[in-house]
Amino acid sequence: MQPIILASQSPRRKQLLEWAEVPFTVIVSDVEESFPPDLSPVDVPVFIATKKAKAVQQHQNEQAIILAADTIVLLDDHILGKPVHREEAVSMLLALSGSTHRVITGVVIRQGEKEFSFHDITEVTFHSLTQDQIEFYVDRYKPFDKAGSYAIQEWIGVVGIQSIKGDFYNVMGLPISRVLQYLQAFN
Repeated sequence: MQPIILASQSPRRKQLLEWAEVPFTVIVSDVEESFPPDLSPVDVPVFIATKKAKAVQQHQNEQAIILAADTIVLLDDHILGKPVHREEAVSMLLALSGSTHRVITGVVIRQGEKEFSFHDITEVTFHSLTQDQIEFYVDRYKPFDKAGSYAIQEWIGVVGIQSIKGDFYNVMGLPISRVLQYLQAFN
């Protein structure tokens, strides 16, 4: 497989590509993760991933394959981003406790003018969590770089997730099996 450029600083996306044995390098895109206010929440992650891919691509040669992704957590049509501080992380997890939300990852793969983009949706249901459980998780794991204030592969996922419907790895930040299918079109 031709090496790719991962336009992401996410250690989880890096780990998933390593597990899939995809050769890659990381070039972090420094873009504002903003989006038009009238954009449908389902379209937000692809919009942001496209910005990331284009920002990295402009400094590469035409043959470079760029992979960019963005993940959001959607609770009742409200986007839960990355928490700014402890109180916001606790508040987000309290909102997710005992409910079902959607994790949406947008993926963009570009080479020159050739582009594939898609989004993947996974439904995640949390058990009811206590305030103590939530505070323990936030204080111990510091989920400030994670959409929705949690990582499914950490303690909170082990004790707090009741069920998931869809791709587990999508919740980690990259629906890796679908990414591999799309990457075959570039080789």
